[in-house]
Amino acid sequence: MPPAPATGAAVVVSDPNAKKILTLRVEGSQRIEPETVLSYTRLRVGVAYNNELLDQAIKDLLASDLFADVSISGVESGNIVLRVRENPIINRVILEGNKRLKEDKITKEIKLKPRQIFTRTAVRQDVARIVELYRRQGRFAAAIEPKMVTLDQNRVDIIFEINEGPKSKVRQINILGNEVFSDKALRGQMATKEARLTTLLSSNTSYDQDRLAYDQQKMRQFYLTNGYADFRVTSAVAELTPDKKDFIITYVVEEGKRYKFGDVTVDSDIRDFDGKKVAAGLSIKKGDWYDAKKVEDTVDSLNQSAGLVGYAFADTNPEFNRDKDTLTMGINFHIAEAKRSYVERINVTGNTQTQDKVIRREIRLAEGDAFNSFQVKRSQDRINSLGYFQDKFEIKQSQGSAPDRVVLDANVEEKSTGELSLSVGYSSLENFIIQASITQRNFRGKGQELRASVNYSSYSKSVNLGFTEPYLFNKNIAIGGDLFRRDYNAFNFSGSDRQTTYTQVSTGFQIRAGVPLTEYWSLAGRYGLTYDQVGLNGQYFNSDGSCNVLAAGSYLCQAIGNRWTSSVGYSLIFDSLNSRLRPTAGQKFSLSQDFAGLGGDVRYVRTRVDATKYKNLGAGFIGSLHVEGGYIFSLEGKKPAGVDKIRITDRFYLGEPDFPGFDIRGVGPRVTRTPYTTDATGKQILVTDKNSIVDDALGGNKYYVGRLEVQIPLGSGARELGLRPSIYVQAGALWGVTKPVATANFPTTIDPVTGRATVQPQVTPVLDSTSGKPLFAVPATDGANAGLQTICAVGYSASATTPCVGSSVNNAVTSSTAPFLEQFLGNSGAPRISVGAGVNWNSPFGPLRIDIAYALKKVKGDDTKLVTFNVGTQF
Repeated sequence: MPPAPATGAAVVVSDPNAKKILTLRVEGSQRIEPETVLSYTRLRVGVAYNNELLDQAIKDLLASDLFADVSISGVESGNIVLRVRENPIINRVILEGNKRLKEDKITKEIKLKPRQIFTRTAVRQDVARIVELYRRQGRFAAAIEPKMVTLDQNRVDIIFEINEGPKSKVRQINILGNEVFSDKALRGQMATKEARLTTLLSSNTSYDQDRLAYDQQKMRQFYLTNGYADFRVTSAVAELTPDKKDFIITYVVEEGKRYKFGDVTVDSDIRDFDGKKVAAGLSIKKGDWYDAKKVEDTVDSLNQSAGLVGYAFADTNPEFNRDKDTLTMGINFHIAEAKRSYVERINVTGNTQTQDKVIRREIRLAEGDAFNSFQVKRSQDRINSLGYFQDKFEIKQSQGSAPDRVVLDANVEEKSTGELSLSVGYSSLENFIIQASITQRNFRGKGQELRASVNYSSYSKSVNLGFTEPYLFNKNIAIGGDLFRRDYNAFNFSGSDRQTTYTQVSTGFQIRAGVPLTEYWSLAGRYGLTYDQVGLNGQYFNSDGSCNVLAAGSYLCQAIGNRWTSSVGYSLIFDSLNSRLRPTAGQKFSLSQDFAGLGGDVRYVRTRVDATKYKNLGAGFIGSLHVEGGYIFSLEGKKPAGVDKIRITDRFYLGEPDFPGFDIRGVGPRVTRTPYTTDATGKQILVTDKNSIVDDALGGNKYYVGRLEVQIPLGSGARELGLRPSIYVQAGALWGVTKPVATANFPTTIDPVTGRATVQPQVTPVLDSTSGKPLFAVPATDGANAGLQTICAVGYSASATTPCVGSSVNNAVTSSTAPFLEQFLGNSGAPRISVGAGVNWNSPFGPLRIDIAYALKKVKGDDTKLVTFNVGTQF
């Protein structure tokens, strides 16, 4: 800014030889009025002047930054003429050579702008600013050369020619004075890394002055957590190599002696706190190595404990008693006197769509209640679990109108809760998938959920409509319902072809209701009515319409039929998770039972238990333990031998995607049919090609699964991409069905010469579709009826009601089934175990999940699978 113009006050010149200004003129000014020029000086007509006053006038005009040159004439005559040359106006500011720094990042930092007055001082300052920007990026060799292009009308273009230079790396980090911990161990604590091949992709190898201070703090924190309370960094020097390409950083440290905790006491001025009892429960114990992090955690823990009993602004100060002779650090935690706090006001702001009541009903405190920090945290978790607002929402607390009053501020930032999507994807389970869905999780801003979806793939189709009201009539009662139609095709492989075995079409509805019992316990009830239509593919039927047991197996033939399932059920749920979307702490338990038989054709009791616990392991790692199990008990009467009381469509199934390492329905009871073939010597052997073996999963009436998983933290960039990797180990089993009756009994012959046993095809008579009697073929020697089929062993009859006429001896019509080995496998409660790693990715193509899991332990018959994935594309 130019200096303020002279005030025009009278100037007294004491020089006896001074002359008076007779006339005063300004020459050379173009944009600036002469009066404005004179206002920056103390020269006035009639004022006495000398050389000192004239010199000061020139200095004042140049200091205004408005003029490039100023001169004065007429000094001898008193007719003073001020000749000025104005600074030019900037036409453009041009940046050349900048590639690593975008133009907008530079232009917002520099002061020179178009239509401003050019000054060399401003140019020098902007050069310094640009250099500093490059140094922040670690480019200390950057050079800026300003140039000026003169234009007409006293205008100029300012050009900054930028030579960015290479990025200055940290070539070496030297540490002097350390004896207890190695250089490598200390460098590992630092954010700055030495430039090596192993750190080629790291951005922390560039020099950053702010990071230098951070690294000193990290070193100090490392020593303090290991007992070295006297540690200090006495010197930290970063030297730039002569070529300005690299830095060499040298730290000089003093480690000092290692301390242990001495006496640890708590001194409380709050009457509700008994210092001795509180001290006994602290994690810090006398004789342990001193750890500054434990001290900080203890302070936080004591403040939180005070918050639990209503002291929102409790202040805990650790008082240290260092004994250098015994090398102990005694600590007294002094809890200052505080008043019990009460909630004065709860402010809910930021919600534009969601109604206030939807948020307030999740807050576990009311205005006027005693403050409780646990309830504040619980309220925060419940609001986060709604999924209506941006992550990392916090309830802020501030001082109210009095020292014992607290104001809670719930400032939310809403996010989209409506989803309208059309997805096309590929699944290793169902090949190509088309899915269309519309969901509104906060319908009308009332927290209601409305959803509709349509799914179509080669082997399954479904339509689902649902609605949930979480607070019926503003009471804490949830109610909802679903209408659905699901078509499912079970499958197996014949050769390399995937073929349908049985089809299940389910149509029905379910209504649900739930009420909380306590803060964490809730009870939910439901009623469902489903009509199931189960059929087999056409290849499994005989010509008379009956089920071909040899082709389908008795277990599939038994499943055919239409039935109603009317069931009532309940779930008892405990939920203390800190988030229902992405939990990192807490636990959840549920016990569910469904009773089928309230009318309908099916009668059973299905029981399931499910429990999960999450724990923050530190450093961003999240551990979880999940266990579940189930059992179906039939209420139906006795069944024939080989027939299970629970139908195949009502059983549990286990495998991909719930059990990585195993294929879809790859765990548990199954029937396999392995065909026979012959080797090069003519010996009959079983085929080994997996795709030639028929494998029918039967499901089970009992199951259990346990999973131990650790989520691995990633950098901020990977988190922004939506990457969430994890490693896990899983164990489980599925069993408990009746062994089905053998499908076929193939005759075996023994070669009298070689002694080889050969399993022969099974030959069965073909029956007439009308009478059910065996069919015979008239031989070719019978002229009239040659080749025709009849129910007569001798002679011919065109129907079952006409007598056999003639004397021809007919041949029985038979069908032949190629021999196979049928085995009932996998019906064991022995644990199957797999280990694996997986990653969830919110990719541009839609949600993607990839698992690589290896089955460490399996039971004969289980189908394993190493890699599974599921991906969808949204458009």
